[in-house]
Amino acid sequence: MSAAVIKYPRIVARWEPNARGRLEQAALELYVERGFDNTTVAEIAERAGLTERTFFRHFADKREVLFGGSADLLAAMVQTVAAAPKSAAPLDAVAAAFEAVTPIFEERGDVVRIRRSVIAATPELQERELIKLASWSSALAEALRGRGVREPAASLAAEAGVAVFRTAFERWVTDERRRDLTRYIREGLEQLKVIAGGG
Repeated sequence: MSAAVIKYPRIVARWEPNARGRLEQAALELYVERGFDNTTVAEIAERAGLTERTFFRHFADKREVLFGGSADLLAAMVQTVAAAPKSAAPLDAVAAAFEAVTPIFEERGDVVRIRRSVIAATPELQERELIKLASWSSALAEALRGRGVREPAASLAAEAGVAVFRTAFERWVTDERRRDLTRYIREGLEQLKVIAGGG
């Protein structure tokens, strides 16, 4: 007696070119139009022409649309600190790490500026942004300790580097002349050294 043949329904995958990018674009549009708090995942998926299930394959929640790339940025920065010349001062190694990722910000300039405006309008997201920056500082300090930098120098250099980046980023994102982010990082670093030197 032959075994029964079980026929399973054929599942046709929906073709979703650059689904993540479409979801990000839809989310940012809705955040600007309605505000972050007044936008749902269902609305984002609908605007993108995708399903909620697809949304959750790419993002844990609607906040992650704004913070999803942070881990990749941090990994690149930590790698840059680790690869810096042995002669590099701790603060210079951290500044080099931020300079290394500036092309990512500059290539996505318009998206970065919209993201910043959405975060600035939402206290919950501002808190999340501060947590992200604190995690960057901790990881960069750990990378410096891996280079043999002792405490408190490692933590101070990492915190100072993050402060330089935050200031540079704010200047860059509001600069209508669209000058390089690297320029603002270097200017901020020089100013910090002057202040630290009592200049």
